[in-house]
Amino acid sequence: MSISTFLELVEIKAKPASVMPFSLGLCFSAYYYHSINWGVSIVFFIAMFMFNMVVDMLDNYNDYYHADSKSYQQKTNIIGRENIDPKLVRNLIISMTLISAAIGIWLASQTGWAVLWMGLFCYFIGFGYSSGPHPISSLPLGELASGFTMGFMIVLLSVYLNAYQVFAWNWLSVGQVFLLALADELWISNLMLANNICDAQEDEDNHRKTIVHFIGKKAALTAYSVKNVLAFLVIIVLPFLKIAPATVWLTVLIVPFVYKQNKLLLQKQVKTETFICAVKTLLVGALTYSITYIIGVLL
Repeated sequence: MSISTFLELVEIKAKPASVMPFSLGLCFSAYYYHSINWGVSIVFFIAMFMFNMVVDMLDNYNDYYHADSKSYQQKTNIIGRENIDPKLVRNLIISMTLISAAIGIWLASQTGWAVLWMGLFCYFIGFGYSSGPHPISSLPLGELASGFTMGFMIVLLSVYLNAYQVFAWNWLSVGQVFLLALADELWISNLMLANNICDAQEDEDNHRKTIVHFIGKKAALTAYSVKNVLAFLVIIVLPFLKIAPATVWLTVLIVPFVYKQNKLLLQKQVKTETFICAVKTLLVGALTYSITYIIGVLL
């Protein structure tokens, strides 16, 4: 398997969905708790990134075996299209899962068993995303599950691991992290929503009833646009709540870019042409949010 094929198999283009929340948690820990634990943060990043690749490989693996359409299995799915040995994919999934799990257990032993419970939740959602008789990705809960797990849980884990010595488990602390992560949650959930909008007919052919099946493309596109607006509104509110430095207001400078990408998706919903609009929105939005946050921390 070539490197480019492997990167497509693990859907590397969507990895900002996990990297940006991690960096946001790191920034918040420095800004609010004045605490960074670089060692455990780097180790956590490795485990998190590895498991994120596992989830995407498992998604492609399950889609390959469960697809009713031979055309999708052989011409669209990366495993069939690139003639990848399914056993190789399975072995990669198992080995990378075991490595990331071992790292997670070590982290829990060093920082507290809260990490273990949060990790187990993430693993449960990760494997349930595309596995079992009713995978999460084929249900109307997919956007909520992906946004909450990757947008909120990764930020929460990142904050806790960097400030576990002083972090208090109460509604205020968790609520602050939730609001901090909300913009990323919305953009991440929009990534899956855009995917489901573009794959609407394909999902119907494969008996996957996503949220688009229930509300239709028009309402799904409206929800996509509304969530993009809400992401910016949340970021604007954060400095007033002392959750973020005022420099995050600079994120509004990318509104024209996000508006353009949003408009392109509204005009055409083709996976190979306009799904990238959601990827760009997430990448530029989350990256700008993190960078403007970092600037505030440094100042």
